Amino acid sequence: MKKLLIPALFLLAAPFVQAQKKNVRLDDVWRTYSFFPRSTAGLNSMQGGKYYTALTQSDNGPTIEKFSYKTGKSKGLIISSKAIKEQTGKNIPFDQYAFGPEEKMLLLATETEGIYRHSSKSHYYLYDLETGELDSLGPGKQQLASFSPTRKQVAYVANNKMYIRSFEGKANGTETTFGKGEDDAFIAGAVDWVYEEEFSFHKGFEWSPDGEYIAFYQFDERAVPLFSMDLYGQALYPSEYEFKYPKAGEPNSAVHIYVFDLARQEAVKVNIPEDYEYIPRIKYTPQGDLIIFTMNRHQSALRLWKVAKGSVEARLMYTETAPDYIEITDDLSFLKDGSFVYTSEMSGFRHVYHIGSNGKIIKQITTGDWEVTELYGVDERTGLVFYQAAEESPLERAVYRIKLDGSGKKKLSTLPGWNAAQFSDGFSFFINTYSSTNTPVLETLHDQNGKLIRTLVDNNKLKERLRGFHLSEKEFIKVPTEEGTTLNGWMIRPQDFDPTKTYPVLMFVYGGPGSQTVKNQYDGGNAFWYQMLASRGYIVVSVDNRGTGARGRDFRTLTYQQLGKYEIRDQINAAKWLGDQSYVDASRIGIWGWSYGGYMSSLGITKGADVFKMAMAVAPVTNWRFYDTIYTERYMRTPRENANGYDDNSPINHVDKLEGKYLLIHGSADDNVHFQNTTRMISALVEANKQFDLFVYPDKNHGIYGGNTRFHLYTKMTDFVTENL
Repeated sequence: MKKLLIPALFLLAAPFVQAQKKNVRLDDVWRTYSFFPRSTAGLNSMQGGKYYTALTQSDNGPTIEKFSYKTGKSKGLIISSKAIKEQTGKNIPFDQYAFGPEEKMLLLATETEGIYRHSSKSHYYLYDLETGELDSLGPGKQQLASFSPTRKQVAYVANNKMYIRSFEGKANGTETTFGKGEDDAFIAGAVDWVYEEEFSFHKGFEWSPDGEYIAFYQFDERAVPLFSMDLYGQALYPSEYEFKYPKAGEPNSAVHIYVFDLARQEAVKVNIPEDYEYIPRIKYTPQGDLIIFTMNRHQSALRLWKVAKGSVEARLMYTETAPDYIEITDDLSFLKDGSFVYTSEMSGFRHVYHIGSNGKIIKQITTGDWEVTELYGVDERTGLVFYQAAEESPLERAVYRIKLDGSGKKKLSTLPGWNAAQFSDGFSFFINTYSSTNTPVLETLHDQNGKLIRTLVDNNKLKERLRGFHLSEKEFIKVPTEEGTTLNGWMIRPQDFDPTKTYPVLMFVYGGPGSQTVKNQYDGGNAFWYQMLASRGYIVVSVDNRGTGARGRDFRTLTYQQLGKYEIRDQINAAKWLGDQSYVDASRIGIWGWSYGGYMSSLGITKGADVFKMAMAVAPVTNWRFYDTIYTERYMRTPRENANGYDDNSPINHVDKLEGKYLLIHGSADDNVHFQNTTRMISALVEANKQFDLFVYPDKNHGIYGGNTRFHLYTKMTDFVTENL
């Protein structure tokens, strides 16, 4: 069992200091949020890469502050909400911003409200930095407002249609509308629910680099079945909320790409000369060519199509296939000669490739039995490629650079743990965001060679606060499996741990494809709930089963077409291994999880009834037939093709095995993992005459938060653990 060294912030030198320490309380975690770190908001590299801006706060409201990359020092305020009010008489408490062409105008978003996981809508205003004029983008709220790269024009989405408002010459200018939009039928410029959730983007249009064209998605949702749920609110009668949600095996939206020509005021559909199911990305090259990604329904074949500037005819540029499925990323950078740098798992591990404009591989740039986890981009002046990788450990991330020919690799980050970079325009500088299990967020500014210029955020106040609590070390452990694979895990023991005693264990699981819970990264939420449980005499453990991320394609895709089978086998095996440890009470092992983790904990208390004494399942999937097309079919194919894969490891079909204590928790307005999953599980449990506990949060979505909700949820789970483990 390998342990991490305890950093100095947790070491105690004097008995008097020891006496002043206190145990973590649930209020500290989920009411006052005492352990959440501070970080810089709204980082944005300015043109030319010499300066960056950030959202800061003053006593009078939000500000946009300018900083030097060379020194890291402030160069003063770009604008503040106070200044806007003084100049215009309007209070604009903006929460997002973007610069216009030549950085002479600002787009300010206010009163932002979420729609689904990524999407939101806001009241947008345009502020002219030279004249001080402030203009509203339009009545009501809009989505995805975005400046033209060359003109005083803003494109946005409202009522599922595309709009362009021109501010050339006079306030409020002229407005152009295009694309077909109609509730539950057509969407232009945004994306439907399943694209947003599973392809992880919500902006469905892109400006061409010269501002002469806009490429946009056009969704036809008419064939997609409607899903409805009641919203209870405070009225006498509930309201019904409906949205298009394609469950596994059901029809998806028909999706096409159109190009709007601003000179001709005309939108024309792009001709893609092959059938496809999905368009997971569109991008423009620096030369103004449009690149369209298409995939088949199984997501096992990816094609990149090039549409030359001024044309609507797509030409096949690159093809990649996989025996199982391909995960879509944003790891793509086009070079001046038409070639591109791209990441692929074709070697068995995700690596960086240089691919020619003819679709042929020029060079595999990175190699090894480890994963590139993000491509930051390419500096063509120096021929350097910048990326993040899990090269030293799947539990960690580091920032690297390497030459296009694969030589000269250099690690730019220095601290062991979790590093992520945000580069300046031109790649001369980067801001590194670092943390480890026991170190809150540290933001530092570096040059292209990795040299430290300045510390931007150190969270020293939080570190000082942490010194006042009894905190256990998080140990990283290795767990063997029956098949000979070693799994990564972590363990938190009671602060007064005595190896001669035995302790109950609560296991936390997520376990879904490509995920990780075992990371050397700071967590200001659940990690401190576990510290609270440890202070009450519990050992808390998490193990990343087979199918999880950063260990290569084969490790992840072992679960293909049989989700749940190997994952729960590994969790049961890990629980048995824990039960064999001298300090563990094998009769008191529990498991809990959320979403995919709720699915896993439900399998644990049923298929693993002889091992787990209790389980808590929050917002669980209970049969993959109830979940969406893109995610589910990527890993399972359709129910018609793989009926046994869907049913063999559905917790619903194993309720007869339930012996221990089981708590089901769900939000009634969960648009992601529908409450239907829990109602079907309830019906199966009742039919099998199995007793269980249930709690429903009215009108709460998949995150189950808002007001006192999160505190209430964790109080309930704490009580359930205390009473049943």
